[in-house]
Amino acid sequence: MTGWDIDPVGVRGVLETSGTHGKNLSEAGSAMQGNLEEAASAAGMITSQYGPYTSTVGVVGAALGEFLQQWSRDLLYIAERASKSLSGAAEATGHYVEGDLTLAANAQREAAKEPKVELPGVDTPAKGQ
Repeated sequence: MTGWDIDPVGVRGVLETSGTHGKNLSEAGSAMQGNLEEAASAAGMITSQYGPYTSTVGVVGAALGEFLQQWSRDLLYIAERASKSLSGAAEATGHYVEGDLTLAANAQREAAKEPKVELPGVDTPAKGQ
């Protein structure tokens, strides 16, 4: 007894459904990002008393920016975690169908590893640092 009992047709169905939901989640995330940026912009600026051209983002805009930065990291993590899980399930199932349980187990182990999420411009050091 190998401990593996996979229904490849069932796995394919779950992967297709999950892929569709992943695409919907991605589209919703993109729309939300645009909406948050618009809201931050509409929240106004704080103009300095030292000149008409010096202003900074207002309190509400800054808070929305902070929220967007954290939310983006979380959403990227979810996307990376889901991608690794779906790819790993597909790869492991393929190896299972071919009868290579060692490669199937390796694919499963790799898919279970924690994804590393880096936000461009946030997690990458500036040049020269």
